[in-house]
Amino acid sequence: MNQKPFNPVYLITNKMLHHLTTIAASVVAVENAPLIPKWEVSIRRDALLRNAHASTAIEGNPLSFEEVSELADGKLVMIHRKARDEVLNYLTVLEIMPNLARKSINSDLVLNIHSRLMNSILPSDELCGQFRHEGVVVGNSITHEVIFRPPKAKNVPRLIEKLIYWINTRENVRNPVLEAGIVHYEIVRIHPFIDGNGRTARAMASLILYKRGFDSKRFFALDDYYDNDRKAYYDALNTVDPQSCDLTKWLEYFTEGVMIQIERVKKKVFGLSPDFQKKERFGQIALDERQMKIVEYINQNRKITNREIQKILDVAPRTAVNIIGELVDLNVVKTEGKGRGLHYVIS
Repeated sequence: MNQKPFNPVYLITNKMLHHLTTIAASVVAVENAPLIPKWEVSIRRDALLRNAHASTAIEGNPLSFEEVSELADGKLVMIHRKARDEVLNYLTVLEIMPNLARKSINSDLVLNIHSRLMNSILPSDELCGQFRHEGVVVGNSITHEVIFRPPKAKNVPRLIEKLIYWINTRENVRNPVLEAGIVHYEIVRIHPFIDGNGRTARAMASLILYKRGFDSKRFFALDDYYDNDRKAYYDALNTVDPQSCDLTKWLEYFTEGVMIQIERVKKKVFGLSPDFQKKERFGQIALDERQMKIVEYINQNRKITNREIQKILDVAPRTAVNIIGELVDLNVVKTEGKGRGLHYVIS
């Protein structure tokens, strides 16, 4: 390239190194956890819904998580069309992420993602999947103070091409988390579109992580971390000085978010998979929802009684006996004790 290449500026601090080390260990643990297929589907679906809810909520979408779940199930939710389309569009992009990851990363892919995210949302369809042709400012909606002035519109295509060249020129093996964080910020900084820049930046960060094999099972919801404290999210973005473009503070925040979210997934996965020696056997057993609740309760409390089964499932004593009996037959759980002391533990 004749032009000066994109060269992100940052330092690997002790805090960042701690985050990255913890993330790496957690990812290995989650990837090797012996999950029943149905649990994998459940965890992945929860992450997809939380990402869709959080990323659109950050931009002002009023839907609750429950309403997002109902929309994903195809249920009728009485809401404004724009709010519905924002969520469904984001869900679509997340659902086809494996297909997107098989494509080459180029300007067309970035434009395609933006087009899908903003379909039927922008005032004109011609604005979907098109770089902006006018200047924009990022401001405080309450004080109307200008916080940031993105680059001029005429420079947008060139800046995106420089970022893409950097992504595709992996001369040194980069940490995928740092790469995703850098891509996230740079798209926000360039602000290539008239609207939908935040969603596009977050979707591109997820794409980088998946494409680099980091979150191959798509278990964790990073956007949920941003939405839990939106002020901290925007404050972290604003830590980058416009002159030096030093990303260190932003990347400390970004890596901490990934660490927190993957640790949450690890805790949940470990609650479902306490014994790694049973990976092969457990991996072939599909349990229904009630059976899953029983196993998860035992994992958390080490044992369960018939009375506790009745309570957590809200079923009659005979039904509780039949359900736990099926788990005993499958050799997932076994009995211990006698009489009133009879209880069940993981086999």
